Amino acid sequence: MEPNDVTIEILKAIRDETRKTNEGLATTNEHLATLVDRVDHLDESVERLDERVGRLDDRIDRMEKRQVETEVRLATELAGVAGAVREVRDLLREDRALRQRVDDHERRLTAIEQRTG
Repeated sequence: MEPNDVTIEILKAIRDETRKTNEGLATTNEHLATLVDRVDHLDESVERLDERVGRLDDRIDRMEKRQVETEVRLATELAGVAGAVREVRDLLREDRALRQRVDDHERRLTAIEQRTG
């Protein structure tokens, strides 16, 4: 059987389409390789971000611990200051009572001195 022109043209068309398909596949493979590279880069970025978030979480935990320790120290000192204020208040009250007694004694002494003098 002799090949005819139609058969040859169909085979040429099939060959041309196959080449176009292969070129398209090559371009698609290049795009896929680029996409894989970008996904790998994104994965590395996510890993670095995860490490940074982990370090930040550790820092926040340490800060919370220090804040609690500071609050405990402040509360302890505040209780001490409140006790000192109460002591000073009590001393001032005693001083006022003594001052009134001294003033009374001074008046009485002055009155005695005036009668005897």
